[in-house]
Amino acid sequence: MTAHPLPDPAASAFAAQADACRDLGSPLVAAICSLVAERGLPDSATRRRIATWPGAIGAREAAVALRFAAALHRLVLDAADDGLAAAFPPADLDRDVLWHALRAAVSAHDGFIAAYLDSPPQTNEVARAALLLPALLDLHAAHGLPIRLLELGASAGLNQNLDRFAYEYGAWQWGDPASPVLVACEWRGEAGPLEGRDIEIAERSACDVAPVPIGTEDERKRLLSYAWADQRQRLARLSAAMELAGAHPPQVEAAGAADWLEDRLAPLPEGRLTVIMHTMMWHYLPHAERARAETAIRRAGREATPDRPMVWLRFDIDDLQPGGGVYLTTWSGTADDGITGLVARGDYHGRWLQMLP
Repeated sequence: MTAHPLPDPAASAFAAQADACRDLGSPLVAAICSLVAERGLPDSATRRRIATWPGAIGAREAAVALRFAAALHRLVLDAADDGLAAAFPPADLDRDVLWHALRAAVSAHDGFIAAYLDSPPQTNEVARAALLLPALLDLHAAHGLPIRLLELGASAGLNQNLDRFAYEYGAWQWGDPASPVLVACEWRGEAGPLEGRDIEIAERSACDVAPVPIGTEDERKRLLSYAWADQRQRLARLSAAMELAGAHPPQVEAAGAADWLEDRLAPLPEGRLTVIMHTMMWHYLPHAERARAETAIRRAGREATPDRPMVWLRFDIDDLQPGGGVYLTTWSGTADDGITGLVARGDYHGRWLQMLP
């Protein structure tokens, strides 16, 4: 089980991911990534795939380190590797124990891990709903119309049920306290009149280029594997969201964002507030697809009226800090190009939200 160092840029990709996971509160996944970056992997199909990751975007942009960590987590979820299970929570993190377990797992489950690298991470992080809820409450209060929710890059579609979650912001709460899904998000700023507001979602639909099925135990374990194993609250929330989806099944169509939007935005329905929503997916779109999708959105926006208003609500990576930005573009027949504002900043996993004036 001699380990061989990874070449750059693969080693750099793992090192960068270790830093990101450390900042996002996962010492376990940070340790997995840093150990691979520093010490490499045993000679195996897994190592060869990672070391020679194809394409111009490279291993870092493809999140290969997270694919690898997810494969290890899946082995633990399946109770397929006792050594890994002993190194994972609830055990205390021990880098030497983890390193030996990691090397042994790659040797024992090489084919499984190498194949798991095929799929990009799909977390469907439901806590990001907490970053969008305040804007939705404001929008419903401002327009007084039922919402027609169109979600892009919806993964398994769990956030289609965002109005059925319970939210705990510390300064205020919202939703049904009996909901199986509790989203806790640190509120930074004045709460204002949000706590007493409501939303009505009359229509909801979604698309994803590769929708994530959750109908079987195997499919649910795959989605769980992409959540970080030492973030127990996050895992419990994701499990609860899948349980809720069993009672209120999301509808996610297999389609690219541009084609799907072009089919659904002409014409805008009267008496509905059309909300185009997405979280942490826009930057993953190929440039041409992104341009087409934005063209479809802005074309429809120019047709919006006070009876047929439309908004574009999204959370994604931008060039600012900290976290990502919550952006809102509105059309209601008063501005051809819409009015765009940065309304908040939030943690990538929904741990905190900073409202902006």
